[in-house]
Amino acid sequence: MSLLKIAQVTPAVVAPDATVLEAVECMAEHGVGGVAVVENDELVGIFTERDVMLRVVLRLRDPKTARVREVMTAPVETASEDMPEEDALVYMVERHVRHLPIVGSDGRLKSILSIRNVLEHRVDELAHELQSIDQYLSNDGPGG
Repeated sequence: MSLLKIAQVTPAVVAPDATVLEAVECMAEHGVGGVAVVENDELVGIFTERDVMLRVVLRLRDPKTARVREVMTAPVETASEDMPEEDALVYMVERHVRHLPIVGSDGRLKSILSIRNVLEHRVDELAHELQSIDQYLSNDGPGG
């Protein structure tokens, strides 16, 4: 299954010159924990809740004046849209990455996959499997 089917379809995006406050407002508006930082249609970084905590709050930076380019994570790790879901999950867990931008073959940002997207999808799959097994077992009557 394509990662695009389980990821945030329209990624939240900010420019590198946006203020931290503007980026946090964008995250709140989209209900996400990370935004892609894009300049001239090129992904140049990612800014997440972790960056807010470690690079803004902990360092006592003013979110109204600090620029995203000063505190974003760059270079950013990415995944291709054809990466298998299982590989993406392993990749994210091993690297402690909670938000993984997905890029197309042209290198352009397509979406952002969050660990929450992957885990919710896995839970849905497991619930469906459990329901199928339960139905199979309850339909198996005498002689059947």
